[in-house]
Amino acid sequence: MIRLLLPLLALLAISACETMKGAGRDIQTGGAAITSEAKKVEASGY
Repeated sequence: MIRLLLPLLALLAISACETMKGAGRDIQTGGAAITSEAKKVEASGY
């Protein structure tokens, strides 16, 4: 039973790390877009 459970847990941990990495990239991209728009507004004098 343990021989079956350990590989499944390892697979779950690896997939969770990849999911978090993807979420981190999405959040970083969103932050970059907000920063870019804020700089445009600041440069326009508002």
